[in-house]
Order: sequence, then structure tokens, then C-alpha cells
Amino acid sequence: MNSLAGRGNSVAEHSKIEWTDATWNPIRGCTKISPGCKHCYAETFAERFRGVPGHPYEHGFDLRLVPAKLSEPFKWTSARMVFVNSMSDLFHTQVPDEYIQRVADVMVRANWHTYQVLTKRADRLRKLLSSKLQFAASAANIWWGVSVENKKHGVPRIEELRQAPAQVRFLSVEPLLEDVGRLDLSGIHWVIVGGESGHGARPMKHEWVVNILEQCRSQNAKFFFKQWGGVHKAKTGRSLYGRTYDEFPAPVRYALPDIQTRRRWANAVQEM
Repeated sequence: MNSLAGRGNSVAEHSKIEWTDATWNPIRGCTKISPGCKHCYAETFAERFRGVPGHPYEHGFDLRLVPAKLSEPFKWTSARMVFVNSMSDLFHTQVPDEYIQRVADVMVRANWHTYQVLTKRADRLRKLLSSKLQFAASAANIWWGVSVENKKHGVPRIEELRQAPAQVRFLSVEPLLEDVGRLDLSGIHWVIVGGESGHGARPMKHEWVVNILEQCRSQNAKFFFKQWGGVHKAKTGRSLYGRTYDEFPAPVRYALPDIQTRRRWANAVQEM
């Protein structure tokens, strides 16, 4: 087992994140690489449990592989939209290519779920989807996305994503920290926008959001407005122009195999 590997407890069959149904974390922990990471919700959550024996985050936000979680999608009894590594980044430099391939193998095999893979390491995403992950790049049930928080760090990731072979590409423009100006959304199918929330949340302006909405409309990208954010996000809500925007690309539907088949596949993944 890789020295980064950790134990796999905790199941997240249901998620409070507005644009997904469930989270799946075969990797835990990450490191900051850009301003969007400053108030990382995942780090804040994980560090609460550092030193708690037996807790999934007893090592806080230190990066760890969790092979015991690889079989989890086979065990869910209904199809879900799944946010992959909500508590990490699949393309982190410390995650071996071989382990990323194992995660992708599960997503391709358990294709009755729709997977949302989000990264700030856009260059590695592009390189691997063009090489070792080509088998997963063509899978219509896997949506590949990058984070975009500002012009300097976030916007260049869009071009990296566009150059990557993928059936569905999306942007998570959250936290939106400034007006990102004009965007080329060609080849981008879905755009999520949201403000930062929690302690120390940096403000997001109405006109920044409207700029992106209008560009999605003119360039035929689906638009999802997640939240205004702020210290108390429940109070600010997620209404824009008096309504909510909950658009998604159309998911591809595949049949859920019988339980015996899913158990067999789950066992095979754990034996790899």
C-alpha cells in the first residue's frame, strides 16, 4: 500500500452541495496553490478532527490515499450525481498516476453514476486525459472541470481544460473573487458560480455574476448559481433576479446492474 494511504471510514451518500447528490473521497487532504484556496472549507472541516483517534480526518488535511473507498460507488443502491474528491484534488502532484487510473477505472465501470471531477491542477488534468486517462476521457458519464476564482490563476485553467479531450467540461467559478472579464466558453458545457462563505469570506459583486450569466447565455453554456456566500450564507441565499438558476448538462443514463454483479466488481476493485 502506498505510504500516503489511509483508512476508509465515513460514507457520504448524500451531500448538501447544491449541484451534486453525493461525494466520494478516495483521496483526502490537499495543499493550497492559489488565492481561491485561502479559506478552504475542506481544510477547515478536516482540521477540526486532527488527533481524534479513528476519525477519518485524524490526520487533519494531510494528503492521504484511501483505497478502501474505491469500491464505494458499486455499493450505492441507486444512481447518483457524484462529486469526486470534495475533500481533495484528484490531480494533486502527490497522487500517483496509477492511483488516479484506479479511480478512473471505477468511474468508467460504475457508469450508472455521473461523476463531477474538479481540479485546480488543470495542466495535469490535460496531460493525463490525453495519455493514461484516454479511456476515461471519452466516458460521457464523467464530467471534468476546473476552478476559476480570478483572472490570473483561474482563467488560464479554462484553456487547459478546453485542450483536454472530454465529453463534458465544466467550470466552478467559486469563490468568485473579481470580475473575470470576457471568457471564451467554447467547448465548455456548464458553469457554476458562487461566492465565498464562512468566516473571513471575501465579497462577491452582483455585476461579476451577471457578466458570467450573460456570457453563458451568449455562448450556450448551462448556468448554475450556487450562492451569494458571506459569513452567513443562509441569509444571503442563492436567488438572482428573483429566481434560482439550477441548470445542468443532460446526464447520460445507464442501467444499474444487479447486486451480484456490483458486488463482484466491488471485490475486484479492492483486490487490485
